[in-house]
This record gives sequence, C-alpha cells and structure tokens, in this order.
Amino acid sequence: MARVAFLGLGVMGFPMAGHLVAAGHEVTVWNRTPAKAEAWAAQHGGRAAATAREAAEGAEFVMTCVGNDDDLRQVCPAPQGAYAGMAAGAVHVDHTTVSAQVTRELADIASKSGIALVDAPVSGGQAGAENGALSVMCGGAAGDFARAELVIAAYARICRLMGPVGAGQLTKMCNQIAIAGLVQGLSESLNFAEKAGLSIADVVEVISQGAAGSWQMQNRYQTMAENRFDFGFAVDWMRKDLAICLSAADENGASLPVTALIDQFYKEVQQMGGGRWDTSSLIARLRK
Repeated sequence: MARVAFLGLGVMGFPMAGHLVAAGHEVTVWNRTPAKAEAWAAQHGGRAAATAREAAEGAEFVMTCVGNDDDLRQVCPAPQGAYAGMAAGAVHVDHTTVSAQVTRELADIASKSGIALVDAPVSGGQAGAENGALSVMCGGAAGDFARAELVIAAYARICRLMGPVGAGQLTKMCNQIAIAGLVQGLSESLNFAEKAGLSIADVVEVISQGAAGSWQMQNRYQTMAENRFDFGFAVDWMRKDLAICLSAADENGASLPVTALIDQFYKEVQQMGGGRWDTSSLIARLRK
C-alpha cells in the first residue's frame, strides 16, 4: 500500500480518490474549493490538505485530475504546487486530459527534481470512475509505469502503457476522435427513427445486437430519446478535448474532417445553452 495524494476532486476525481482508500492506500486530497476536499475526507476518512504542496509532501504518488493545461501548470510547478512538496523518486500520475505538449513540458520540469511523470488520461466517464472501471492509457518510462499501475488498479478496468511520455494523451485523443463520430452517428440514427415514426427503444433493441452496437448506444439512447442531458461529460470539456485533437493533427498531418465538423456542431449546442450538457446532446441540435 502507498502514500498517495490526489489533486482535483471533480466528478471523476472524487470517486477515483475514494477507490484508493478502499484499496488500502493512505490518501491525502486537495481541491481548489476546500469544502469539496473536506467533504471527501468526511466521507472516505482520508485527509484534506490546504495546498497542493502540502498534500504532496511525503507522497510516493501524486495523482492529478484537473481541467486543462493551465490548471495543470498552476497545480504542479507553482510555488505552492505539488512539485514543491514531492521528493525525488516520487511519481506524478496525471489523469487530466491535456495536450501532449504540456505533458512533456511538465515531465522535463519534474525530472530536474528527480520526479517521474506518467501521463494517464482516462475513459469511461463518471460512471466508470464511480464503478472503478476506467480505461487508463499511459505514457512514460516502463519502470515508472510498473510502479504506478499498482495504484491505478484501484479504479481501472484496463491500464496499458502506450509509449513514452505523451503517448497516453495521444491515445486519449484517438478516443475522443472516435467518440465524436459515434455520438453524431447515433444522434442522426435516433432522430431519423423519430421522424420515421419508429419506436426508438425497439430500433435500438434490434440494431444494438448487430454491427451498429456501441457503448454510446447502450448507455445513452434512452436519455437521448427523453431529451435529457443534465449529467455526464460536458460539451464544454469535449470541445476542449477536440481542440487538443485538432491542434495535434495540424502538427502530425492527420486529417480530421469529421472531427472538425462535429466540433462545430458542439459549438452550436453551446450556443443553445448546452455547455454543461452531456456530449450525447448532439441530438438536440437536430431537433431544433
């Protein structure tokens, strides 16, 4: 069992940190909103720290799950950030979905203090975090990953090393690119069923057993049919992720025409007031 700090207690981080306690690790948490860290400590029995630096002191592993590149820079290399409290030999495991660029930047900063970094973005959404069934895609040195994997196992269904630092983030980009296309296709299919006067439930029961079946279909078709989106992975965060994908594609020469188009569809959803809606809300713009 390890001494672990978990920084960032949003809809993903809150349950993930709880799984660490359940697995027997000694966990200290920090959140920019102190009340959330205190609520977590009251619920799970760990300790809440006043600063990221304090939370990281003495930790063998520091897990981060924050918002974006700038958040990560503020939480890690800042004067009261995690790196100021971490000792040589500790491992920073970053579960935030960010650019590969900031990942490599932080890895370089961390290495100067003898700190290793494993980028480990996750997929599986809030339900995956709550059920301890996330897919974790990692980048880093093999030895650092081997150490971190034993801790990540507390909330992972699968955890795999994809390559050197940054490879985890690049794999997460593949994930978001694939999801964008799937959700748009599902939205068009269900909207077509409605227009054709078909029962969505009956349509899904039949086509989900064939080649059209997907996680999105199984887990989102009912709420999409009900026009209910007040849960899940927010459109604002998806647009952040897709911007990262499109920027990386500019660098590596990949063609992402569908992704670019769907990013604009999500922009329309934001303009409808749906920035905090689940990504399945793409169907809402078809119903306008």
